[in-house]
Amino acid sequence: MASTSASSINVSLLLLIFLSTATAAPLLSTLTKDPKTNQYTATVHTGTPPGTTTLVLDLGFFFSWVDCKKLGHLSSSLPVSCNSSLCASINSNNSLPRSEPACANETCALSLENSFTRRRTARGRIFVEHSLAFPETDGHNPGPLAIIPRFFLSCSPASTLLRGLAEGSSGVIALGRSNFSVPAQISAAFSLPHVFALCLSGSPSAPGVAFFGTKGPHYFLPRNDDASLFLAYTPLVAAVANGLRREYFINVTSVEVNGNPVRSNNIRGFGGSCCQFSTVAPYTVMERSIFRSFAAVFVREAASMNLTRAKPVKPFRVCFSSEGVAGTKAGPAVPAVDLVLGGDRDGVFWRIHGANSMVRVGEDVMCLAFVDGGKRARTPIVIGGYQMEDNLLQFDLEKERLGFSSSLLLRDTTCSNFNFTRNPTI
Repeated sequence: MASTSASSINVSLLLLIFLSTATAAPLLSTLTKDPKTNQYTATVHTGTPPGTTTLVLDLGFFFSWVDCKKLGHLSSSLPVSCNSSLCASINSNNSLPRSEPACANETCALSLENSFTRRRTARGRIFVEHSLAFPETDGHNPGPLAIIPRFFLSCSPASTLLRGLAEGSSGVIALGRSNFSVPAQISAAFSLPHVFALCLSGSPSAPGVAFFGTKGPHYFLPRNDDASLFLAYTPLVAAVANGLRREYFINVTSVEVNGNPVRSNNIRGFGGSCCQFSTVAPYTVMERSIFRSFAAVFVREAASMNLTRAKPVKPFRVCFSSEGVAGTKAGPAVPAVDLVLGGDRDGVFWRIHGANSMVRVGEDVMCLAFVDGGKRARTPIVIGGYQMEDNLLQFDLEKERLGFSSSLLLRDTTCSNFNFTRNPTI
């Protein structure tokens, strides 16, 4: 009986591999903002027949994980042996402290972490999930589901690991630098470019989109403009923690407000890099001395534009009255913030307009959407989700570069304007 079962699994797996590798179309996922946690969730298709599962996006983690109790189709998953070379490879990517061997009931196990709460578990069992799927895309619309033949994910035995995640989510979808992140596994499964793009929407009712395995086109309504043509580029730089490179960094050489530089000696970083991207941080976090210099310049420039200070609202330190502040395509008319970028070309900068620099906290109050990270911040600047919203960001791991559009609002579109009407002809 066991032999027959194993044979059936092998036949099914071969069939799924055939169905999946018959196409080389890029894939996509919807990205939705949870208003209570400010987290971004992705829709993943699992099970047979495919149903939807919600996972929280973690741009810096290296391995996707789900709550065992919410993964109701373990019968379609194959365990990875703890004695296999694959298990050794998986654990070599894991920098989290382990108090137990890399085995759980003869199954490969892994230390897991909820990056949002820093809660950890040491025995997440590894499975090969061969019924995970994403829609294909031609850049215009989603198409049929493409099944990833051998997708590796971890099953957390502790439901408490879900605490702090968006309601209704079953775990975390990892996009970090790893052979086992979602972009890497999609690239390997379908021989697609090791590239992915994020376009985060700030609206809980109108999702943004992620593209996997393509540098474009990425079309957005109402004019069907290809937003990949709007990108400027800067190198992704190495930042090594415990011998691993899991997160995405760029080299920001200075910060300017209305063209005035923020004076700080601390714009340097862990591993020699300045600025990290994070979907865990809802707002950009600055090391204290940088934040104080930045806030002082911003307040001075805001005063020159006749903005009126208001009482701070936690977690923000600098707030203004929104009464009488003019509106623009890219949000309230406030001082422009530029991240001046180092790299192959001089004069490259990412401009942050009012829609991404100010957050409304009351009927007549808006606050500077940057927070003080304290004196002991590991990274001088962590670029948070709010600053990424309605910006197309392309992470090209083949050319080790970041493509960034700045605000799509200036192009009369948003990240929620991808046409999710299905195109069955892809």
